[in-house]
Amino acid sequence: MKQLLLCLGLALCCSLAGAQTAPPSDDATYIKDNYTKMEKYITMRDGKKLFTSIYLPKDQSKKYPIMMTRTPYTVAPYGENEYRRTLGQNMLFARAGYIFVYQDVRGRWMSEGDYVDVRPILDKKKSKTDIDESTDTYDTIDWLVKNLPNNNGRVGIEGISYPGFYSSASLPNAHPALKAVSPQAPVTDWFIGDDFHHNGAFMMMDAFNFYTGFGIPRPKPITPKEFKSNIKPVFKDNYKFYLEMGALPNFKKKYMGDSIKFWNDLMSHPNYDEFWKAMNIRPHLVNIKPATLTVGGFFDAEDCFGALHVYDALEKQNPQSHKNMLVMGPWFHGGWESKDATLFADQNFGSNTAEWFRENIELPFFNYYLKDEGKMELPEASIFVTGSNQWKKFETWPPKNTAEKTLYFQPNGKLSFSAPSATDSFDEYVSDPNAPVPYQDGIQKGRTREYMLDDQRFAGRRPDVKVYQTDTLTEDMTLTGPVIADLFASTTGTDADYVVKLIDVFPDDYPNANPNPKNVTLAGYQMLIRGEVFRGRFRNSFEKPEAFVPGKVTEVKYALPDVGHSFRRGHRIMIQVQNSWFPLVDRNPQKFVDIYQAADADFQKATHRIYHDAQNKSSVKVTVLEN
Repeated sequence: MKQLLLCLGLALCCSLAGAQTAPPSDDATYIKDNYTKMEKYITMRDGKKLFTSIYLPKDQSKKYPIMMTRTPYTVAPYGENEYRRTLGQNMLFARAGYIFVYQDVRGRWMSEGDYVDVRPILDKKKSKTDIDESTDTYDTIDWLVKNLPNNNGRVGIEGISYPGFYSSASLPNAHPALKAVSPQAPVTDWFIGDDFHHNGAFMMMDAFNFYTGFGIPRPKPITPKEFKSNIKPVFKDNYKFYLEMGALPNFKKKYMGDSIKFWNDLMSHPNYDEFWKAMNIRPHLVNIKPATLTVGGFFDAEDCFGALHVYDALEKQNPQSHKNMLVMGPWFHGGWESKDATLFADQNFGSNTAEWFRENIELPFFNYYLKDEGKMELPEASIFVTGSNQWKKFETWPPKNTAEKTLYFQPNGKLSFSAPSATDSFDEYVSDPNAPVPYQDGIQKGRTREYMLDDQRFAGRRPDVKVYQTDTLTEDMTLTGPVIADLFASTTGTDADYVVKLIDVFPDDYPNANPNPKNVTLAGYQMLIRGEVFRGRFRNSFEKPEAFVPGKVTEVKYALPDVGHSFRRGHRIMIQVQNSWFPLVDRNPQKFVDIYQAADADFQKATHRIYHDAQNKSSVKVTVLEN
């Protein structure tokens, strides 16, 4: 299981949750020398037993807080004589002195019960034995504080990605002993913005890769070593593989069959219906008592949306007395727990931002709420602003001292803060779903994480990508907060996807890095700051899709995830617009059909127009930080 997910490009979320890569040997030695491991089955209120791995400090001269992670990714290694190589998400916690608890969630690996993906929270339980992830967490904590020796009665929970969802799920009706929770890149809404859909568009590559490894049902409680998967697609070029795969029904025919329930659920729920709404945890984040520290990466390919929107829901739905904080850094998925986050893709951020976060925010947060150590001096929002490469502290997110400005598309590929005045002005081009725009240059086997900030010159040179850019900036401009795409477009088809990208264009004389082992040309580099897709049929409602009227000018307006970036003097701001982002996103047939049941013959060329005149002002709204 572990190796399969690694080869499919999803290693980080799993390794941080349990299936770990080897850290330095002195860490492993320290754990064995200073901790005693025990394994327990903890009984839930409905009688099901959840497998729980516990590490107790051998020094019993004082009481310790409990740090817990609940995961679907396995608490391996199994056996009381088999030790993890790290404890906590980093060894700072192990050396600071904590009790560590890891639990296989209900229905996964060695735990009993049936597994449900992103199990919905039940606000109104009909009986005392009704369960959800909140009750399973409550029952686990109740057992831990009553049975573990030398615990101080305080519990913290953290987790990244899927374990981030289980962190969020611990918050509603939390156990009184739960004092601090850190949802990190938490799975939050699988239709609007996380993992498998963005604004209703199917993130095909992530979904297929994930469920060929993760979604295989287990016959009984089982360890990863005993588990076998017979779904192992072999390919070296993801663009070629997915294009030759064709329409989405072909995945089930060739690989899935009826064995992958959630894949079949994906294909059966093309709109934002009750199936998807029940998974959205945000409405349940009310009356929260534990302090919260939500963490995310601006360049997180999986769950950037989740971090920003969990924080936002907690902020809006709870009293001001609730301590709620946000951290956003220049990180890929889970990059804040990497050894050194100075470099990512072709960019150098000037310092080890991950180490700084762990030492100055993460550990102090838990030490304060679980140990009464230090002072709570952390800001509401700690944001690393790329471009200037500086940590900024804000009292709110988005910051208060900002101004909304609008970047308007202009004729001849221009972009400016002045509204267009031309009449009947547009760019016209043909989009062919059988030759879709790639999401990244070059040949890749799996979905890379670097695409989130990679050079976009390869895309801007295609005739089916429209490019708009400002004149050279005469002073720095820092964007902190929302980005809103507001397109006026038409198509000869009856459906369309839209991809809008916000890009930092480096000067033509920008020097290369030194050293430069990858021989990257930074002169003229087009760094992706934010890109997002929107499935046009959902422009008025995610619940009730609507076809486009061929040839009719139609507004498509949607939010991209927030940004924190300084465009430096001498740079330019660029917007790219396209209708495919393959194979990151599945192809839109450009015909109003159920895409999940579409046939290969349904995919058709369409002629698109992007308008930029006095009546149809295509634009991107940004939030500019004012000094």
